[in-house]
Amino acid sequence: MLQNTDETIRIIKEKYSHLTHCLNEKSRRIWAASEAKSLGRGGISVVHTATGIDYKTIRKGFSDIAAKDTSPSIRQQGGGRKSLINKNKELPGKLERLIDPVTRGDPESPLLWTSKSTYKLAEELKGSGIPISQKTVYSMLVGLDYSLQSNRKRHEGVDHPDRDEQFEYIYQKIKLFQRTGDPTISVDTKEKENIGNFKNSGVEYHKKLNPTEVNTHDFPDKELGKVAPYGVYDIGKNTGWVCVGISSDTAEFAVNTIRCWWRMMGRKDYSDCRRILITADCGGSNGNRVKLWKYELQKLADELSISIHVSHFPPGTSKWNKIEHRMFSYITANWRGRPLVSREAVVQLISNTTTTTGLKIRAVLDNNDYTKGIKLSDDQLGAIIEKKESFHGEWNYRIIGR
Repeated sequence: MLQNTDETIRIIKEKYSHLTHCLNEKSRRIWAASEAKSLGRGGISVVHTATGIDYKTIRKGFSDIAAKDTSPSIRQQGGGRKSLINKNKELPGKLERLIDPVTRGDPESPLLWTSKSTYKLAEELKGSGIPISQKTVYSMLVGLDYSLQSNRKRHEGVDHPDRDEQFEYIYQKIKLFQRTGDPTISVDTKEKENIGNFKNSGVEYHKKLNPTEVNTHDFPDKELGKVAPYGVYDIGKNTGWVCVGISSDTAEFAVNTIRCWWRMMGRKDYSDCRRILITADCGGSNGNRVKLWKYELQKLADELSISIHVSHFPPGTSKWNKIEHRMFSYITANWRGRPLVSREAVVQLISNTTTTTGLKIRAVLDNNDYTKGIKLSDDQLGAIIEKKESFHGEWNYRIIGR
């Protein structure tokens, strides 16, 4: 029985990376067989896992070793079957038209309303006179950069006619702010989470037949309740800040989170800042029609003596907000399969979220009590200094600090 298999696989993989450029087909299988033989029982499987070399190829290497064949040749020049793609240059295009019939120009495709499995694709190509196997279809799809994917929630009703123009407007404004060294942040509220020993979606490694046991029902705990994480993602710095609120998700809570981000992170990174760009959804506590949102931003702009520029994504396009896929998605992945047993656990799990691209997040618990349904007086509304932009002023505006 092999010991420390993971380490063995790592070592063989490293060896193979150093040798692969100078091995031909025959020497590759002989080397692989030699490594497998030295490992003893289970060696073939380990070498296959480490290198991807087929089991049959490794076993053939055993035969080469036993035969002591010193011939350097692999096969006659030009030997072997010609690739289907080389014989039929139109094959990739035909396959793509079957996979994606409408966008590829063939809305009458017989597979338009059927499952596009590799088996059915192979059958359809055979029916048109192309002898091809399911395995070859799979290999071609990989080569054409296709992969199995589930549905993704993106469309939320009828798209606004100026949707793309607003995306371009936001993009250009972010680039402008980044050129001048001013902060560009994306903000949003993550969905509320039940606190307690409740099931959390996802899986995590445990000893077999020893899963984490959680409550059968997800009725909210009366004492622990729920938490509402509100996040700030710095687009240029790839850093994040999250306030885990225990009260209502209000505009006051949202702006206070931005205030905390500035005091704890933003002020250090942007010491000469005179303006901030915020990108946000059109709804929720930071919605473009929420008067309290603009009033609280005015208070913040006055405190910092800056102008706060805001650009909202059009209705139904919340998934395009950077914070969704640059930060929140990784937080969800980090706590997958773990019950959120306490508020402190939520803070720790968020704070320990990292990515290979260098994302770093800080999180704190916000114990403040935020009141819902606050009505602003005429004087308070009159104190808001708002300058609407010429393009869709309801989405793009500035709050001027005094």
